[in-house]
Amino acid sequence: MPHPSLNSLAPDFTAPVIGGSYKSETTLTLSQLRGQKVVLYFYPKDDTPGCTTQACALRDSWSQITQKAHLFGISPDPIKRHAKFIQKHTLPFPLIADPDHTIVNLYGVWVEKTLYGKKYMGTERTTFIISETGHITTILEKVKPAEHLAAVLAALAS
Repeated sequence: MPHPSLNSLAPDFTAPVIGGSYKSETTLTLSQLRGQKVVLYFYPKDDTPGCTTQACALRDSWSQITQKAHLFGISPDPIKRHAKFIQKHTLPFPLIADPDHTIVNLYGVWVEKTLYGKKYMGTERTTFIISETGHITTILEKVKPAEHLAAVLAALAS
């Protein structure tokens, strides 16, 4: 499934979330955040080298990001794994659980990947920035973990 296009309304979803201001597991509906800028960053798996690099860079620049937008990480990991990842790396932002792949499919980031010649399905590292009206203003595709923060900050500054 292709991902939504620029300027289209961001696909709505309701999913479990933990971290940041969501101190215990709760449910988030994206459309409830209308009126606020939102960054949704999709990543493959908690506590892997690339995903940890990406998350810790966001953590280390949290004060810059939080002034401009609400940020949520999304992966297919369950809430319990998210909670451990947040605690282990002192992440200040919430993580959304998508173990049934509903959200990654809605956003077109559940794709066929290849590693060492073997094909498998996984989450493509992609970030969507959503305006206060709920429209997608930026799509950062196939971002490298070490370059993600700079790309997000640049997009939020424009």
